[in-house]
Amino acid sequence: MASASASASATPTESRRRDRRHLRHEATKEEIVDKAWQMVQVEGLNALSLRALARAVDMEPQSLYTYFSSKHAVYDRLFLDGNRELLARFGQIEAGNDPEDLLRSIARLFVTFATEDEARYQLLFQRTIPEFEPSADSYAVAIEVFAKARALLEAVGLDRGSDFDLWTALVAGLASQQLANDHDGDRYLLLIDEAVAMFAKHVFGNR
Repeated sequence: MASASASASATPTESRRRDRRHLRHEATKEEIVDKAWQMVQVEGLNALSLRALARAVDMEPQSLYTYFSSKHAVYDRLFLDGNRELLARFGQIEAGNDPEDLLRSIARLFVTFATEDEARYQLLFQRTIPEFEPSADSYAVAIEVFAKARALLEAVGLDRGSDFDLWTALVAGLASQQLANDHDGDRYLLLIDEAVAMFAKHVFGNR
């Protein structure tokens, strides 16, 4: 009750100061996140060090804990950001009248997203960080991504669990092969249309 009363009695000047502090805090937090992405993209997810991250943003290591309580907290924010980006991309796709065309769009979106940033792909879809578990809030966005993708597929008639499992195996396989065997090329990206055509023939031809 005392804190609520103090908050209510704050002057406009005090409120503006708090707002400015909050904005500075969030801006610094974003700077830390951006630098963390740069580091894991170059050095790999497991190489992330809070001490090195603090140095990279010109901060004392102990000061970094003002923004992130642990290295897993940094990973959690990266997990959240990655899923938000993927969800935004899925939001640009709409189901049309041609099921195969939609499947191509989804496959290109996912495989491109996966292969343009290997560290992000590993964090979102592989158990690369020992003992890391996303927070409930971050994982909720991942569930939204899954639901959006599934809704798009169901809109063109892929409503069987086995079809969805086969589809996820197909696109994840293309992404993994591209990253593992032709990291900076397009060897498996060029197979997307052919793979989708085979999948569509198998699924829709059996109905």
